[in-house]
Amino acid sequence: MLSSIPMAEEADTVSSLLDEGKEGKPLVVILVGAPGSGKTTFCNDVIRAARRTWTRICQDTIANGKAGTKAQCLQSAANALQEGKNVLIDRCNLELEQRSEFVKLGGARADVHAVVLDLPARVCISRSVQRTGHEGNLQGGKAAAVVNRMLQKKVLPNLNEGFSRITFCQNDDDVKTAVNTYSFLGLFDSLPPGIIGQKSGDAKVQQGIMKFFKKVDTDGNCSQNSAPKHENNENNPRPMGIEKGSEVGKDEQKNDMLLNPSVSDFQWNDAPTLAFPSISTSDFQFNMDKASDVIVEAVADFFSKVDKVKLILVDLSSKSKMLSLVKVKASEKNVDTTRFSTYAGDITRLYTGGGLHCNVIANASNWRLKPGGGGVNAAIFSAGGEALEIATKEQADTISPGSSIIVPVPRTSPLNQREGVTYVIHVLGPNMNPQRPNCLKDDYVKGCKVLYEAYSSLFNNFASIALSQNYQKEYSGDSKSEPTKSVCKSFEAVVECQRSSSEQKSKREVSYGSDCNKKSKYNGDSGGLPGMLEKEEQKSERSDHSAKSSWGSWAHALHQIAMHPEKHNLDVVEISDDFVVLNDLYPKAKKHILVTSRLPGLDCLADIRREHLPMLQKMHAAGLKWAEQFSSHDPSLVFRLGYHSVPSMRQLHLHVISQDFDSTHLRKKKHWNSFNTPFFRDSIDVQEEIKMNGLATIKDEKLLSSELRCHHCKSAHPNLPRLKSHIATCKAPFPSHLQNGQLIFALSGSSDAVSAI
Repeated sequence: MLSSIPMAEEADTVSSLLDEGKEGKPLVVILVGAPGSGKTTFCNDVIRAARRTWTRICQDTIANGKAGTKAQCLQSAANALQEGKNVLIDRCNLELEQRSEFVKLGGARADVHAVVLDLPARVCISRSVQRTGHEGNLQGGKAAAVVNRMLQKKVLPNLNEGFSRITFCQNDDDVKTAVNTYSFLGLFDSLPPGIIGQKSGDAKVQQGIMKFFKKVDTDGNCSQNSAPKHENNENNPRPMGIEKGSEVGKDEQKNDMLLNPSVSDFQWNDAPTLAFPSISTSDFQFNMDKASDVIVEAVADFFSKVDKVKLILVDLSSKSKMLSLVKVKASEKNVDTTRFSTYAGDITRLYTGGGLHCNVIANASNWRLKPGGGGVNAAIFSAGGEALEIATKEQADTISPGSSIIVPVPRTSPLNQREGVTYVIHVLGPNMNPQRPNCLKDDYVKGCKVLYEAYSSLFNNFASIALSQNYQKEYSGDSKSEPTKSVCKSFEAVVECQRSSSEQKSKREVSYGSDCNKKSKYNGDSGGLPGMLEKEEQKSERSDHSAKSSWGSWAHALHQIAMHPEKHNLDVVEISDDFVVLNDLYPKAKKHILVTSRLPGLDCLADIRREHLPMLQKMHAAGLKWAEQFSSHDPSLVFRLGYHSVPSMRQLHLHVISQDFDSTHLRKKKHWNSFNTPFFRDSIDVQEEIKMNGLATIKDEKLLSSELRCHHCKSAHPNLPRLKSHIATCKAPFPSHLQNGQLIFALSGSSDAVSAI
């Protein structure tokens, strides 16, 4: 009998395997769990952050949004596999016969996994009773009896049924780990076979998985290489490595999976401390050896300018290659170990899990500053709760590579209440992953420069927080007092570093995309710390540019491409004297391009006047040409050409978008409504208005919060997954108001495309 791999070691298994670069097969992941165990949430979380394309099969919605049959689920799953998609089977599957036919979907064309959400019955019952709006209407008082009855028939899956891998989740942390495991999988990644997370104490680990793990001491004690325990005092300082880690760290200590730590002089007191993860080396696939060089260099440079602060590099696993590299290189560079250390554990549980007092932590963010994506970003937003998400949105909507944003953590946030974290600094590094936006394609000259800027921005923002706290401690209550010379010197160094970093940042090109929002309270790298960096010189500098303050830094990217297309050959697919054509970086459908005007001063629909009509006609003609070209290759595509009433990107651009809306980037209600409400102005209607009135009608942004409706039959749906499931099978024609030339169809039996008349 095979015993399972502990969930705490699962992240290391995935990390090791992803380095091998094997081509991964499509997956059928069969969810096993009672109602209320979180199967649908699991599916949605994986799909939201996934690098692969997944399809969720749910019997409660399989028949055009209504309950269907098991046979329909099997057929839908088979169709998805045939299209090269990965499949999540969202059914209870608590009995062998209920899951056996889904297991048969595997074989040569797909690997079949099971994820068992084996949560306590009381948790499942409580969730089921309290929930509302459930797809299968299993809620309220009747849910308790159903859950209890189903659990009595539960038969846990085993490998003999035909599964190649089974993951058991006994709590929310296990579920989060499993979500991250499947979210991180790229097109060419695969997972090792075996059983993960099942509680078993007497079986041996499968040989096929042993290469990913060190042998566990059967007595549960640390081997001779494990770190001895140290008390947190001056005579017995904490080592540079894990000592009192999170729950993951504790398990790893028992299993002899520690870094071989060397005791340093790292002292723990009330000095401002920043805990930060390695930036860009996980999902963005930045070379670890090069990244470790950058980290050590940035830390050394920072310490030469600012004192009385401490830095901790954190990684979840004590087997971390990055922690080992940084330890060695920091020692070689004689970095002060009383101020810089490494720690293996959960960055969101530094105090409760390890006794570390870190009032500031850094987040390896995505450019949207949104939850999701797995890894550190998902963990920090989850630990911070809704309060952190709201606080982040109040500071900025986007962030560009090489910069960082300071976010004060509200007192209502669990991170503040439980861990004592008062600030989160979101930072974005360079990307080397071709499956992610803004890939630098192994340009490590530019990549190392951007990564150094990211760390410098992070550290400088941390210094501004630390100096502000020191200032308040030393001089609160005495307005006539002045800071000591050392504090002044440090403050001036930080300001100078941030100005220099901002100047370098302004020279770099930024990427584009229709998701890039224009609202940002703090431009540049400072991230904006109210009360610290609001110097008079900076205030006057911002007021000089107040006319353009409504456009955030990301929003200017499209303008830069239009004005200087020769610098963006990889992005632009057509250039003329009047416009440029480029693919939308975050397409909301199978085909989605932008025809962008090159006329200076023409930023949006509100700027258009009668004299611009020839320009609009040329842009429309270019859009038609591209729609025809796409339709000639795929006659099933139907296109619509139009403008957003209030665009997110500066520089007038025409959307040419296919009406399938089959895209993983279509994730929010505002995405759908920006193309399927009157907020989206059809190109031919805009031209007619300009010809007649000299102005175009601008629709209210409130339309973006309208209820979700199918663009064919106009039926309403509660959320995007339900809507997407519906439109995939909806056979209704397009509404009559789009039958006057607004749609571009492929002509049946011909490669030509024509406007609908």
